[in-house]
Amino acid sequence: MKRLVLIFFLLFASTDVLAVRVKDLVEIQGVRENRLAGYGLVVGLNGTGDKAGSQFTIRSLANMLRNMGITVDPNMLKVKNVAAVMVTANLPPFAKSSQKLDCTVSSVGDASSLAGGTLISAPLHGPDGKVYALAQGPVSVGGFSVGGASGSEVTKNFPTVGTIPGGAVVERSLDLDMGREMILVMNSPDFTTAHRMVESINARLGSGAAKAKDLSTIQVEVPQEYWDRTVEFIAMIESVEVSPDVRARVIVNERTGTVVMGNNVRISTVAIAHGNLSIEITEDPAVSQPGPFSRGVTAVTPQTGIRVEEGGQRLVMLPTGTSIGDLVSALNAIGVAPRDLVIILQCIKRTGALHADLEVI
Repeated sequence: MKRLVLIFFLLFASTDVLAVRVKDLVEIQGVRENRLAGYGLVVGLNGTGDKAGSQFTIRSLANMLRNMGITVDPNMLKVKNVAAVMVTANLPPFAKSSQKLDCTVSSVGDASSLAGGTLISAPLHGPDGKVYALAQGPVSVGGFSVGGASGSEVTKNFPTVGTIPGGAVVERSLDLDMGREMILVMNSPDFTTAHRMVESINARLGSGAAKAKDLSTIQVEVPQEYWDRTVEFIAMIESVEVSPDVRARVIVNERTGTVVMGNNVRISTVAIAHGNLSIEITEDPAVSQPGPFSRGVTAVTPQTGIRVEEGGQRLVMLPTGTSIGDLVSALNAIGVAPRDLVIILQCIKRTGALHADLEVI
């Protein structure tokens, strides 16, 4: 007989007031990565490239050879050793010319593997259509795909996606002028946290230096002595410590039985009853055998047994202002399983007694 064991982990996410750096709470507007993408060809494949019907690969190869001064009839080209790919990379803020970037190469045709291939020079474009980097180099693939004549095949990971460490070279520098003000964008918008951040920054720079435009945006005026010392000013702002405010929230993962609650979760007066209902159905077919030399036939008569057991219910009363510790003790007292806990929390939320956001993942 199989036994199902449920392991219930209850984690307390402490939300006591802690000092957190501004650096960990905000992003500086304009200081971000930029996505680059381009199209290219991977050559040198061992017969694992695009099939003969991939017209865009054939045309791309013919155009590349034409640009090199070689004119070839596209109908004469074989592309089993060539694969059309998309190349992507992230351009960091303040990137400078000749800086190297890691890039990812992904097949866009029907190639079976990019292992052993080399990417031919592929320009990487930004959202504005300008070329910011050139990618080229041997493709490193973390998987493989092998098969036999019978059609059986073994594949590990994804051989049609590879990387080129340091394979893209920046061709266009990115400069950002911070000007006379800096905009901070909060990762988790909150009015209380924004107000506290403004107070902390003004305590460092002086009254009026920082202003909260809304719950997610803070404007900071750059003092005159820092107009030509941008890096030093940003480092100083990032080191300012703030005590963020967090909404009361309960997160439940029913599949793993994990529950994370903040200690600022409160519950109004509510009563919880929890009982177990067990239903067992058994089938014991009986065979009816006719007597010797009779003309009867053997018949199977189904016999069904149903047994119902209902465990004793336990009623738990939670008074107004119950904390998370009291809630856990009460739920443990009535033997709540992870699946039951989700239902109980949802019911408490629907009654309006749970003063927190409930999120089930």
